[in-house]
Amino acid sequence: MTKPIVGITMGDPAGNGPEITVKALAHGDIYDRCRPIVVGDAKMLEQARGFVGRPDIRIHRCEKVSDALFTPGTIDVLHMELIPDVAAFELGKVSVEGGNAAFQCVKKVIELAMAGEVDATCTNALNKEAMNKALEADGGAHSDGYTHFDGHTEIYATYTHTKKYTMMLAHHDLRVVHVSTHCSLREACDRVKKARVLEVIEIAHRACKDMGIENPRVAVAGLNPHCGENGLFGTEEIQEIKPAIEAAKAEGINAIGPIPPDSVFSEALGGWYDIVVCMYHDQGHIPLKTVGFVYDREKQTWKAVEGVNVTLGLPIIRTSVDHGTGFALAGKGTSNELSLVNAIDYAVRMAHGREKA
Repeated sequence: MTKPIVGITMGDPAGNGPEITVKALAHGDIYDRCRPIVVGDAKMLEQARGFVGRPDIRIHRCEKVSDALFTPGTIDVLHMELIPDVAAFELGKVSVEGGNAAFQCVKKVIELAMAGEVDATCTNALNKEAMNKALEADGGAHSDGYTHFDGHTEIYATYTHTKKYTMMLAHHDLRVVHVSTHCSLREACDRVKKARVLEVIEIAHRACKDMGIENPRVAVAGLNPHCGENGLFGTEEIQEIKPAIEAAKAEGINAIGPIPPDSVFSEALGGWYDIVVCMYHDQGHIPLKTVGFVYDREKQTWKAVEGVNVTLGLPIIRTSVDHGTGFALAGKGTSNELSLVNAIDYAVRMAHGREKA
């Protein structure tokens, strides 16, 4: 089985993306599993080497993917001239320059994946405010007329012409997908409809198959306390969620539920299910970040920042770190690279799954 080529964006250069990229790709064993190439400004990666104390790492500028060496100790960068003066560029600050750089990297890696030049894509964090300021500043001149995106997911959906998609968060074998994400809780309740719940169950099932799980067990969380207690605390389970589960079962999907949200995640951690369909953003994010983000109270530092964000339903593979840009940590060299390592590994796993399909 060939090692997949994974395109990795540097993220907003004002944040810690370049640093965690250098730290992640300093793990030589990553090159045993895939062929990574960074999409971004090589000058920012060269600066980041100093921040993390790895001047021994070579930054190899590439004009095209075929120029890459894919050699441990060398980081291949598909160079984009995005930050003209690195010394003058201010870290840790929202800026049009940083927002534009982050967006251009995402747009480019999507183009590479759609053209088949990379087998999977993996994104570092961008700052939504910075990106949208950049898009608005030039009136969409460098974004095909688009002047606003909610985030990575919407950029990918737009440039891959995808209508049906959802977010999956994963921490090792705990995986969650969402019926809705970035909307108010009041609106999220209104979005729990049979058609959308069924759509997300189907996407979750396909995602597990892509990861090599032969007969995925898809748990479906309820919306209300105790799944509504037969209508006592709400009727969404009766009117929308159960019918979606039954429709999924009729398609041959092993959908289970609805299951009370206060117990489904501990059961999933225990290996009962392969993936959990959640009804709204925080229902899925809170358990994932509780197990993935570990703070050492004695040392007053983060011991682990793990977790992977995957956009499902796309014609290409997209995984991402499950944390923000780390503006407060930029330039310090202390940021944890585990989430990026995990995201690269998930991209590899999904690439192999699609290769087998």
